[in-house]
Amino acid sequence: MRAKDVLQGKGHDVITISPDATLGEAISLLAEKNIGAVLVSAGGGAIDGILSERDVVRVLNGAPTGHRETKVSEVMTQKVITCGPDATIDELLDQMTERRVRHMPIVDGGRLVGLLSIGDVVKHRIKEAVGEAEALKSYISTG
Repeated sequence: MRAKDVLQGKGHDVITISPDATLGEAISLLAEKNIGAVLVSAGGGAIDGILSERDVVRVLNGAPTGHRETKVSEVMTQKVITCGPDATIDELLDQMTERRVRHMPIVDGGRLVGLLSIGDVVKHRIKEAVGEAEALKSYISTG
């Protein structure tokens, strides 16, 4: 199974926010959509960064009040790790684990086509493992 297969089931919609939005707006968006990260984009399909719950916590930890007006561009992760739609589930898991990221934008030909979370990837890997186990049980029982 590949990233594009997971996206077929999940969908290709991606929530984005402008780099000029405030941290307060980003926090509201994360809460409203019940998501752990939002891609930062000024438009046109280019990824300028990603803002995760971890980024928000780092800014707010021990900070005085007033950080809700901080611009997203000041706190987002600028080096965004991406992969292509043909990446396998195992490749996605390896990259997410190695890079310590929980969200992977899927880019095809320089165009954003989706966003997968570690939960999406693990769910499909488990589905694969269950299918493999069932196939083995069936094979053994017919032998």
